[in-house]
This record gives sequence, C-alpha cells and structure tokens, in this order.
Amino acid sequence: ASDEVLNSVVIGASALSFLGSAFIVLCYVLFKELRKFSFKLVFFLALSDMFYSIFNIFGDPAKGVFCYAQGYSTQFFSLASFLWTTTIAFTLHRTVVRHKTDVEDLGPIFHLYVWGTALVMTVLQSLGNDYGLGTWCWTQTGQTGKAMHLMTFYAPLWGAILFNGFTYFQVIRMLNNATRMAVGILDRPNQFDTRSDMKALSRWGYYPLILIGSWAFATINRIHDLIEPNHNIFWLSLLDVGMASLMGLFNSIAYGLNASVRRAITKRLDLWPDRFRKLLPAVRLRGQQETELTSL
Repeated sequence: ASDEVLNSVVIGASALSFLGSAFIVLCYVLFKELRKFSFKLVFFLALSDMFYSIFNIFGDPAKGVFCYAQGYSTQFFSLASFLWTTTIAFTLHRTVVRHKTDVEDLGPIFHLYVWGTALVMTVLQSLGNDYGLGTWCWTQTGQTGKAMHLMTFYAPLWGAILFNGFTYFQVIRMLNNATRMAVGILDRPNQFDTRSDMKALSRWGYYPLILIGSWAFATINRIHDLIEPNHNIFWLSLLDVGMASLMGLFNSIAYGLNASVRRAITKRLDLWPDRFRKLLPAVRLRGQQETELTSL
C-alpha cells in the first residue's frame, strides 16, 4: 500500500513538472525572440527536466528492459538538469562580475560538460549496483550500490548547490554595490525604481534553494538508508520522491517564466480579439530589462 501511495505521488508530481517544462520548451520553439544564448541554456534545462519527468511518469514498470531504461534515464536527466543550472550561474557570473562577452563561444563546452558528466556518472553508478532489483527501478541494492549512488549523484548535486550559491552571492553583491553607487548619483524620485529593480534581482539568490528544496529530503533518506537499511521512514520517503519529482516545475517557474517569456506571450495575446483577452489575467512586466536572464 505504501508503495502505491509513493508511486501515485511520483506520477502526479512528475506530471506537473512535465507540464511546466514542456511549456518552456514550447515557448522556446514558438517564439524566435527567445532564442538568445542565455535562454537557450534554460531551454536545455527544461528539456532535461521534461525527459526526467516523462520516465518518472511511467511509475514503477515491470522488471525487465524498460525498468533498466527508466533507472538509467532518470539518473542521467536529473544529473543533466542540475548541471545545466551551474552553466546558467556561470554565465551570469562571467557576464556580470567578470564583464566577459565570450559566453556564447562556450556553448559546445557546456554541452560536453553537462551531457558528458551525466553519462559518466550514470555509468559509474551502475558499478556495484543492479538497477531494477529493488521495489523501485531506481532503487540501489547493497551497501556498495548505495554508497556509489551517493558519490555519483548526491556529491555532484551538493557540489552544484555550493557552486550556484557562491556564484549568485558574488553576482548579487556586485549588483548591490552598483545600485548603491547609482542611488548616490540619481535623483531622489528615481531611487524607488532602482531599489525595486534590486529587489527583483535578489530573486536570483533563491535559485540554489530550488535544488536544496528538491533534493534535501532525498539526501537525508539516502544517508538514513545507508546507515539503517532495514528501517524505512514512510513520511521521509514521501517527501523524498515528491519534492524530487517537482524539480522540473520549480525550475520552469524560476528560470523559465521571466520577463522575456511573459512579454512574448503578451505580444501574441494582444493579437487576440478583445472579448477573449478580457478573460485572461494581466501579465506584469515590471523591471523586465534588469531581471531577465536573456538581457545578458
């Protein structure tokens, strides 16, 4: 019964993540003005989340070839997802802090780094482990397999969280300093707008919290399972699979629904007849030049 509940939570949360990620992918495909380098990184992040969600939606398939495919695929695309967040953080840091304009030349290196690392870690995780032998297809069996999972997935994950946190801290600190200088120069009536923009920019500091919120319970659960393999905590497992499966939804809201996307959608909606547009909520574009990633 508990496995059925966990399975339902995974399917429901993954369906929400799939919808959110697919929406961002669709926006990138349909709106040519979004195809700038920085939003291209968001596109590949959403694409990774979308495939991760697709394989999760299948739930716990029968043991066999498809079960192995699900185990390897969920590992690969979840790794790729949080690795793409590090490329976004790196791009922001290189542009804002180091004032470099060569980020577009790094595209091939980003692809090699993300897909290559995800592939290597996925292959390494299979050493000492047999996908598909547990209750779930991605369950690791044996202490060696569990330890390998911690090293090949959770170690890179928390490395990415620390890197993102440090990078966004430096970006926000520099922007804070720039804002203080601007406030001293600008007239008083403009100070409110500057501080409002800085408040919007500070939202970047919440990006690392997405990974923490998505994987903190999973990390605790893996460590607990390694220490006490015969004692499962149901509520911890519930939070583990539920929050991890919602990662795609969180990413699509934080990274994807920026001012450029809202502006592109609003531009299309303006072409609709008035009787339809009145039924839709207004889309706010406040602070769009400074807050969107695509402005880089």
